[in-house]
Amino acid sequence: MSIPFPSDEWIQDLSRQLHESASYGRSAKDWEGDFVFVVEPDGAYPNTAYLYLELHHGRSPGAAQIASPEDRTAEFMMSAPYSTWRRVIEGKIDPIQAMMTRQLKVDGNMMKIMRYPKAAKEIVDCCACIPTDFAS
Repeated sequence: MSIPFPSDEWIQDLSRQLHESASYGRSAKDWEGDFVFVVEPDGAYPNTAYLYLELHHGRSPGAAQIASPEDRTAEFMMSAPYSTWRRVIEGKIDPIQAMMTRQLKVDGNMMKIMRYPKAAKEIVDCCACIPTDFAS
């Protein structure tokens, strides 16, 4: 059964996978900082969606789809059009490269994120494990 992206179910499944991933746990053991992912509309998806992901020392204690970025306090906000998120989730774009080329726009301390490239890769690897149903 596929899980629609973006959705509350999808971000919660990602949180569960990260929380259970020993590899992510090792690569992000010193990480502290939550994210709001902003999925912007484009030709493939007509809406704006906000996904909150709680990350703390190699675990993900929680996640939720939220109505607006003001609903949760997060250290980082990352935004991109739906089709860009899809390419990241499918492993067609490296997330660090996408940030450097501003395909993924980051509001927050970019240098902090850059110190954890293995953790970013592990997050994308966990995304790839989710049976995702893309709208297009």
